[in-house]
Amino acid sequence: MKKAKLFVEPTFDFELLGLVSPVKDYKMAWLINRDLDLELVRVEDLEIEFISSSRLEISQYFLSLPYGYIQLLKNKALNSSQQLAYLIPELRNMDYFLLVKDLTEQLSIPTFVNHLSNNAHIQSVVRIDVSKLKSKENLLSY
Repeated sequence: MKKAKLFVEPTFDFELLGLVSPVKDYKMAWLINRDLDLELVRVEDLEIEFISSSRLEISQYFLSLPYGYIQLLKNKALNSSQQLAYLIPELRNMDYFLLVKDLTEQLSIPTFVNHLSNNAHIQSVVRIDVSKLKSKENLLSY
């Protein structure tokens, strides 16, 4: 019998913002909720298991939209060996990532960047091209 292989190419159809800020994750979620008039809520930690048998738990905040979602992910966490690890290792300078998937295209990413850049607690807001990231598969969580 002939075997067939199924190759699945994931799609990265979301916008990604990188945030640099020394504040705790719950305060970052509160700042984003206040500045962007959102309602991000804490959800179960995102668990990523790597082939090297290490595991990473990332704190996340989530807002479900009718045709998409907004997700705040912390970049830095302790892995299963209690060492500092990163969700996206090539962007170690980023503290948080804000993923915005909006199929209706009613949310304005430049407006998000503008509002968050004006916050005194957020040092930097950068729009990131997901296609150029090596470890972009780590962002596939929903």
